[in-house]
Amino acid sequence: MAADAVQLREAVDGFVGPLLARADLRVIITGAGTSAFVGQIAAPTLARVLNRRVYAVATTDIVSNPREYFAEDVPTLLVSIARSGRSPESVAATRLADERLSEVRHLILTCDPTGDLYLDHQTREQSMVVLMPDRANDEGFAMTSSFSSMLLSCLLILGHDDRSLVEALGGAAEDILTTWQGRIAALTERGYERVVYLGSGPLAGLARESALKLLELTAGRIVTYHDSALGFRHGPKAVVDDHTLVVVYISSDPYTRQYDLDIVAELRADRGADNVIAVAAEPIPPVLGDAWVLGGVAGVGDSFLAAAYVVVAQLLGLSFALHIGTTPDNPFPAGDVNRVVKGVTIHPLAVANASAKAIR
Repeated sequence: MAADAVQLREAVDGFVGPLLARADLRVIITGAGTSAFVGQIAAPTLARVLNRRVYAVATTDIVSNPREYFAEDVPTLLVSIARSGRSPESVAATRLADERLSEVRHLILTCDPTGDLYLDHQTREQSMVVLMPDRANDEGFAMTSSFSSMLLSCLLILGHDDRSLVEALGGAAEDILTTWQGRIAALTERGYERVVYLGSGPLAGLARESALKLLELTAGRIVTYHDSALGFRHGPKAVVDDHTLVVVYISSDPYTRQYDLDIVAELRADRGADNVIAVAAEPIPPVLGDAWVLGGVAGVGDSFLAAAYVVVAQLLGLSFALHIGTTPDNPFPAGDVNRVVKGVTIHPLAVANASAKAIR
């Protein structure tokens, strides 16, 4: 196993290294749903670490508006994140990149060796496919292990390969699983009908993933919302009522952290401390009350920290689902919503181009 890991590291470095050495390279991280949120979490940190343009753009946006998102024809590394790689947009986004850009390389991070994305790029010279461990390929409806695996892979491949950091995050996640389940289950007994997740910077993407996880696992019966700490005051705060739980992910960045703590103080003053949970990597000022503090990850960057924080959201989703009686592994038994998206028609861009010319 260790030899396989070293061999994979060498292969990945051989593919990515020369690309990242180019000053003119643009990096776009793409995916749909949870996979798109991986990009939103990773992109800000990678932009700082790599000192270059790193964008997070959902495949659903690329496929519907390729001329806008590929308007600038510059050398591009398209990083495709996909659990199954079977969603119609997954392969379509890579093909549109090939069609619209004169120089593009593909880094594929996926969990399914039988998926269309894997099969389409496995033997391509301009592509590198990195397959996640077997156990990361979730069998349930919602993405859980696959999210963490692909997020960390993206950060480690394109940023810093720090194994000790991964071990620390694993320890924090294990601690949540073994010691926090009681307090999480207790929250579901309070009769909440709405749950709001707030996070800043990379953690804004985590807030979005957290809201989706609870919405999915409860089949939409618990209303969820997400926003940034500063953005929440600009209207969305109206969603908070007497039956709302707010979860605030506290940034590890000293400057950003101030804004997260401000919204915690404001909401706790308005709604009571019991209805506002602060999840943090280190204690918050006592005047603000208690926080749910993860051990061993103080000072870890927010993009990495998201891999541990997300376990709180996953357990909340599971606990709420069990409490209201949905089946977490298959919350939509009638097939209203599918594990792999269906019913999407990919329209040829060439036809659209011809139609546009005809109209002009």
